[in-house]
Amino acid sequence: MSGRILIVDDEPNIRRMLRAVLEDQTFEVSEAGSGTEAFETCTRWDPDVVLLDLVMPPGPGGIEVLEQLKQTCPGQVVIMMSGKATLHDAVRATQLGAFQFLEKPLSAEGVLVAVRAALDLYRARAENRALREELADPSAIVGSSNAIEEVRSLIQQVAPTPARVLVSGESGTGKELVARSIHGLSPRAERPLVCVNCAAIPRELVESEMFGHERGAFTGASEPRRGRFELADGGTLFLDEVGELDLDVQAKLLRVIETGVIERVGGEQGRSVDVRIVAATNKDLQAEVTVGRFREDLYYRLNVFPIHVPPLRERTEDIRELVEHLANVSAVHCGCPAPVFASEALERLKTHAWPGNVRELANVVERLAIVGTGESIGRGDVDCVLGIAPALSSVKPSLPTTGSLNRDLEAYEAFLIENAIAEAQGNIADAARRLSTDRANLYRRMKRLGIGQKDTNVSK
Repeated sequence: MSGRILIVDDEPNIRRMLRAVLEDQTFEVSEAGSGTEAFETCTRWDPDVVLLDLVMPPGPGGIEVLEQLKQTCPGQVVIMMSGKATLHDAVRATQLGAFQFLEKPLSAEGVLVAVRAALDLYRARAENRALREELADPSAIVGSSNAIEEVRSLIQQVAPTPARVLVSGESGTGKELVARSIHGLSPRAERPLVCVNCAAIPRELVESEMFGHERGAFTGASEPRRGRFELADGGTLFLDEVGELDLDVQAKLLRVIETGVIERVGGEQGRSVDVRIVAATNKDLQAEVTVGRFREDLYYRLNVFPIHVPPLRERTEDIRELVEHLANVSAVHCGCPAPVFASEALERLKTHAWPGNVRELANVVERLAIVGTGESIGRGDVDCVLGIAPALSSVKPSLPTTGSLNRDLEAYEAFLIENAIAEAQGNIADAARRLSTDRANLYRRMKRLGIGQKDTNVSK
C-alpha cells in the first residue's frame, strides 16, 4: 500500500521517528514543523493523510490547522496526535472531522494501523467523489430548455472575466451550481472556491467568519483564524443568501470590494486579498434597497453581471433529463440500481408545482429510488411519494349503497384496497405505498374487511 503522508509536529525527534516507520513501509513522507508550514506543504504537495500534533507553540495549533484543512482540502484524512489531550479536545477534533486520535507516546504498530485505515478511507472517498463528479459535473447544468440554454450562455460569457456576478432565483433552483460553473470555467478554476451561506452564520460570528480574527479578539478566540476571504484568496468566494447580511456587515463587505483589503477582528493591520465574488439571493434586492434593508451602493457593486435562474415550474420540459440525471446520482448515494421511470410517471412529475424546485425533485427521485420495487416507477408510485390520494376517476362510477354509512364506507374502503392490490399485482408492500400507509395497517384492514382470505396468491 502506497500513499503520501504529511507529519506535522514541532518536535524534530518525533518527526524523524515517524518518517523512519512510514518510509520503511514504502510510504512517501513529508514533514512540517508548524501549522503555517503545514498549510504551505498541503497546498504544494497535496498529501493523502496528515498526522497532526495538537499542541504546536508558537503559531496555529492543531485544532485550527484541522479546521482550515477541512475547509481548503476536505479530501485529506487527518489523524490527530497528542500527549496532553483533554476530552474537550478529542470531541472538538472529532466534530471538525478528525479520523482518529493517537495518544503519545506513539507506537509504530499503532501508527501504521491508523495510517492504513486512513488511506483506505481516503481512497474510498476519492473513488466516490470521482463517480459523483462523473454523474454530477458541477460545470454541466442539466436541461435543454430555452431558459436553461440562456443561463448557460450567460455563464459562458461571464466566466472568463473578473466581473462580479449576482445570481437570483427561488430556493432550490441551483444558484450554487451556477456559481460552481462560473468558477470552473474561469481562469481561477485551480484556486479555491469557498462557499458561505450568509443566512446560516450566527449574527455575532459573521464578521469573524468573513474576515477572520486575531488571538484574544473575543472570548473563545484562543488562536488566530483566517476568514473566508483569506481562504478564497486567488479564487472565488460564493456568498449565498447575501440579502441576509446585516447592514453593518454590508458596509464592511463594500469596503473590502472597493479596496481589496480585509482586517481581521481584533487586528490592526490590513491584508490584501484577490477574490472574485459571486453572490446569490432568493430575495428581490431592489425591493430590499427601497425599504432600507440592503445598501444601494453594495447592490450595484454586486450586480455587475446578473443571472436569473428560472424556477422548475417554468421549465418543465427539462424534467425528463433532470429525472434521469438525478436517478443515477441517487443510485450512487443509496447503493441501489437507478430506477427507470415510466412515461406516465414523468408526465405526472411535470404537473406538480415544485415549490422546492430542483432540490425538491431530487428528494422525490431519491425516495422513489429507495421505495420502488417494480421494474419501473409508475404514476401511482409518484402519487404515493407526493402524498396525493388516488384520482376520483379511478373509482368505480357506481358502488352499491345500503343506506348505512358504516357499511357504505367499508365497501368503498374495500374497493380502494382491492384496486391497489390489483395495480400492485398482489404485492402488499407496493399496495400499501400506493395507499400511503404501512403494510401492517393494510393487513389489519384487509383482515377486518375479509380481503385476501380466499386468495392465496397475494404476495407479501
